[in-house]
Amino acid sequence: MTTASPVLTPCIGVCTLDPAGYCDGCLRTGNEIAGWLSMSDEQRLHMMDVVLPARELRQVEATSKQDFRA
Repeated sequence: MTTASPVLTPCIGVCTLDPAGYCDGCLRTGNEIAGWLSMSDEQRLHMMDVVLPARELRQVEATSKQDFRA
């Protein structure tokens, strides 16, 4: 008997795109969300371990710069 492993996903169920085109919940683009199931596990892990944390860091840095200017 073969059991399927769950699909890796950063989705947290907050599915709206911000003005820059990133999901407010997971920081993926609409194209990345649409193509998620066709990605390999390695591609998904790369997104979750490298790409998405880098996006989150950029957002935090941008927000802190805006707060500093205010």
